[in-house]
Order: sequence, then C-alpha cells, then structure tokens
Amino acid sequence: MNIKTALVTGASKGIGEAISALLVERGIEVYGIGRDFTKTAPSLIKDPLFHGVTCDLTNDKETEVCVNFIRKQASIDMLVNNAGCAYYGLHEQLKADGIREMIKTNLELPIVLTGRFLPDFKKRGGLIINISSVTGSSFANPHGAAYGATKAGLLSFGRSIFEEARKCGVMVTSIMPDMTRTELYRNADFEADSEEGTGLDPIDVARMVGVVLDLPDGVTLPEITIRPQKHRIRKKQ
Repeated sequence: MNIKTALVTGASKGIGEAISALLVERGIEVYGIGRDFTKTAPSLIKDPLFHGVTCDLTNDKETEVCVNFIRKQASIDMLVNNAGCAYYGLHEQLKADGIREMIKTNLELPIVLTGRFLPDFKKRGGLIINISSVTGSSFANPHGAAYGATKAGLLSFGRSIFEEARKCGVMVTSIMPDMTRTELYRNADFEADSEEGTGLDPIDVARMVGVVLDLPDGVTLPEITIRPQKHRIRKKQ
C-alpha cells in the first residue's frame, strides 16, 4: 500500500513517538497529536516530515478543532490509534475519573477518529493501526480489569471494521504488545524488569507497523501479538 500521510495519536512519547520516527524515516509525512512535545526527540521534532499538533484528546471540543485542522492540511491515508492510559489495582480501588479517562482514551477516541476518516479510506484505500494490548485478548486481567476491558473493546472494534471495510481496500491491523517500557505504567506500582529480553522497547512495537507496511499488495495482517522472550516484572523502588 502506498502510504503518504499518517495521523498518529499519542505521538509525543513512547510507542507513538517510535512509530512516528519509523514513518518519517520511510518518507511518510506524519501529523502527530500529543499533549506535550517538550520531551520528544529533537531529531523527530526537526524532521520536515513531522508535524507535532498539541491537543488534549480527552477534550471533545479541542479534539474536533484539532482533527478539522489536520484534515484541512493534508489527505490522511493512515490512522494510528495509539494514545492510551492505564490505572491499575483492585477494581474497587480505582477512582471513577480514572476509569472514565481509560474508556475515553483507549476506546471511545479510536472509535470516533476511525469514523471520521473511514469514509475517505473507503473511497481511496487506507490503513488503520490500533495499538491494543495482550490484555485485550487475555482470559482475565486481575488488577487491570478496566484497562483490559478497554483494550478488549478496541480489539473487537478493529475486527469488526476490518470485516466491514476490507472489500473497499481498507486495511485494519490490531497490534497487541505485552509490557513495554513506556510511561503507561506511571500509575502502577510495578514495571518491566530492567534485564534485556524481559520487556519490550517502543521501537519493537513500531517495527510491527513496518511489517504491515511491507506486506505485498493484496495481503493483510489483521492482528499481531508481540511479546518479550522473558516476561518478568518488578516492584518499583
């Protein structure tokens, strides 16, 4: 598929930053949405193919303005629903605001954004990448029940849109990484162990986007699960 311009949510850090960097390296123009680009790699910020768009995606009005602005600037043919947040612990200990934030960011936002771009994708082809999680396909997620539910919903949504739109030439891929060394776990009391091979790095997940881009014409890969060889977590100090 000939991808020229992509929209990446959560592009200022972590997996979204790594995906954006991979895309511009391949000559793809990227409109990256994020809350704060002050800690984003200078090499990405300075790249002429990258356009950082500051936006709080949990704010409906701000998101609408942001998306309308991007649509006026470019014809998007690749949407990467990457932005995410997580709160962990026994479910009864989670605050309602945190639960709502997860639902908004991890599930509602990708559904809404996909709806905005899908009509254009159906006319001329397009690619949708949803960054889900291994928790989305797990039987159960103790201490992460609400987070896992949002990722399971995103996985289900991606499967449905794939079946709805595949005849129109729209590709949909759900990437399901295991524990990755990002700020997603800033609200948790655990993190991936520091030993090599016990957790994924953002570039590992970004490379799966490259795999999708390199598929032969007429071939699609609806789901990718990526896990570290050794899975081990540790308590934060």
